[in-house]
Amino acid sequence: MAFDIDMIKKVYSQVAERVNTAREITGKPLTLAEKILYTHLWDGKASKAFTRGKDYVDFAPDRIACQDATAQMALLQFMQAGKSKVAVPTTVHCDHLIQAKSGAKPDLKSANSTSSEVFDFLESVSNKYGIGFWKPGAGIIHQVVLENYAFPGGMMIGTDSHTVNAGGLGMVAIGVGGADAVDVMAGMAWELKFPKLIGVKLTGKLNGWTSAKDVILKVAGILTVKGGTGCIVEYFGPGAKALSCTGKGTICNMGAEIGATTSTFGYDESMDRYLRATGRAEVADAANEVKEHLTADPEVYANPEDYFDQLIEIDLDTLRPHLNGPFTPDLATPVGELGEKARKNDWPIKVDWGLIGSCTNSSYEDLTRAASIAQQAVAKKIKPKSDFGINPGSEQIRFTAERDGLLEVFENVGATIFTNACGPCIGQWDRSDLKGDEKNTIVHSFNRNFSKRADGNPNTHAFVGSPEMVAAIAISGRLDFDPMNDTLLNEEGVEIKLDEPKGIELPPRGFDVEDAGYLAPEEDGSHVQIKVAEDSERLELLTPFEPWDGKNIMGAKLLIKAFGKCTTDHISMAGPWLRYRGHLDNISNNCLIGAVNAYNKKTNFVKNQLDGEYGGVPDVQRQYKAKNIPTVVVGDHNYGEGSSREHAAMEPRHLGVRAVIVKSFARIHETNLKKQGMLGLTFANEADYDLIQEDDTFNFIDLEHFAPDTPLTLEIVHKDGTKDTIKLNHTYNASQIEWFKEGSALNLIKKQNT
Repeated sequence: MAFDIDMIKKVYSQVAERVNTAREITGKPLTLAEKILYTHLWDGKASKAFTRGKDYVDFAPDRIACQDATAQMALLQFMQAGKSKVAVPTTVHCDHLIQAKSGAKPDLKSANSTSSEVFDFLESVSNKYGIGFWKPGAGIIHQVVLENYAFPGGMMIGTDSHTVNAGGLGMVAIGVGGADAVDVMAGMAWELKFPKLIGVKLTGKLNGWTSAKDVILKVAGILTVKGGTGCIVEYFGPGAKALSCTGKGTICNMGAEIGATTSTFGYDESMDRYLRATGRAEVADAANEVKEHLTADPEVYANPEDYFDQLIEIDLDTLRPHLNGPFTPDLATPVGELGEKARKNDWPIKVDWGLIGSCTNSSYEDLTRAASIAQQAVAKKIKPKSDFGINPGSEQIRFTAERDGLLEVFENVGATIFTNACGPCIGQWDRSDLKGDEKNTIVHSFNRNFSKRADGNPNTHAFVGSPEMVAAIAISGRLDFDPMNDTLLNEEGVEIKLDEPKGIELPPRGFDVEDAGYLAPEEDGSHVQIKVAEDSERLELLTPFEPWDGKNIMGAKLLIKAFGKCTTDHISMAGPWLRYRGHLDNISNNCLIGAVNAYNKKTNFVKNQLDGEYGGVPDVQRQYKAKNIPTVVVGDHNYGEGSSREHAAMEPRHLGVRAVIVKSFARIHETNLKKQGMLGLTFANEADYDLIQEDDTFNFIDLEHFAPDTPLTLEIVHKDGTKDTIKLNHTYNASQIEWFKEGSALNLIKKQNT
């Protein structure tokens, strides 16, 4: 079934005229990314050419997707916007609050019990405001979106950083914070700095053990976790056309790990096949009528160096399988070289778990390639040395995979089939084989491998690979195993070499499902009642943040100077903390507890300048808040890397932090800070980071003159009375400065609606 087909046809009815106008205005052929951006301008047809990396532009996205952990805060904010219904098609997907422990049925039953209050809230809010609701167990948001909602040439935003997965179907799909989604739900424009463009030309064809996952693992090694910041990555070339649609989705999905705004591919036959296989022939037919506008102009791909800001070329014929990690997704190593590297760095060689699934790799094709390796273990009598866990991407995938015997193959090697949900990928994993902080290694087909990410253990060394490589490594039980060259000893003492994986792009008998898990909203939800108990630990109605008083911020104290990598996982951990995502005060008790204090290299241990004692970050900050003392957080490069979770901005805001000053920001986190009325600033001179001392006091001496393109001046007063005066850069435009003045973007929306 094709959802929102009239909306899709409307987009296609306008695309030719809008693309032609954009070509005339810019005076050049257009990339696919530019076509989608220019055809989704808030004002309609283009009237000027935008400067990449500079101009802020208002857009009109076609749809919104929210996962349950972020949807709570997004919908709590939307409830304050004064609207009776969402302005664009919107869906909520319950995939984050299901812990992987015993298996699909008991884990889903447990989640429905422990999180019933949250699920009921989300279902009722969705029903009231015209939002499609996908029940717990229906699947991982991005796989469900790819199967049901993504369409070539469309634009969507989602409250999860891996919304970018929909680029596999030729969309510009961008992860945002909940406040951004609220703007669009409320019928307002969505603002984005016009992205720069990175072109990735793929030549050759994948073969043997190499998969689509290895393309993005290679790109991550080239660009690093911040190399794509402020950019859209557009893949093209004969190698791109040879990839399956879900393979394209894998590559786009993990583009979040290079900081990219999003990634995308031009419309081709693989997308046509996928649309038809997933019951959307009507969308495929409509796309084929305008297909020349759903990919870049021919001149672009013929001479890409003239149209992209950066160009990368990868030969798929010679690309080798990779495992990236540990502790960062851009530490790329070809599989055959990992053993030597592991021994040199004292990484545990023994592999305890192999985990297959997540929004990055949970398609039918992914499962078939991994199952082809698992089947060999059974047939060749090789007993797996590691534990296995499988998370199918959706109920449609799970049902079809069970029908076709794929799940039985995994069960035959001792795998646990978990719920169609995120599970270990976002820390929802009750791992029983380890206790404490034991040093160990796991391999998985997920996208992120930050410290503590999967199981809360800072000494779990997690490596990212393709599903088939994860299967092979888990069967061997060794990180240094190279299935392309090494052999395994089977139960009869015979040396066995694994054959190359074999995958099936789409199920030969078609997809099938009994209950996909979708609940359509009522046409008129005005009678639907939403209840939030006053004594709830999980949900709390929001109190608006206070507007700026118009005065310079003086006498601010340092809360923490974060050392090194400080991701959204460090600022607002997931795992067990997910239960409080709808209760701002309770979840604020995890604020910055994972950040490393630059002065003692400890986590959750900072100096309280009121008494000179050390304590946990939230505890110390609450004492500052009680005394009405403003505070500042200082950070390093790419601060806020990782998830789109706006809680990482809302928690410090709620606790009284006024400014975050860093060497550089990850895109989504910087926007989230702005939306919540915070000051997100960068050192004009990065070396000034070293000037900050533990007992410093800060004076923002010209904040009263806050204006676009004008640096702010910060006076740093040290404990001994000496001072340093430095410049701080910012990227606020006039509209964003109004968010700061009003206390938040939501406050401004409410004011305008009133």
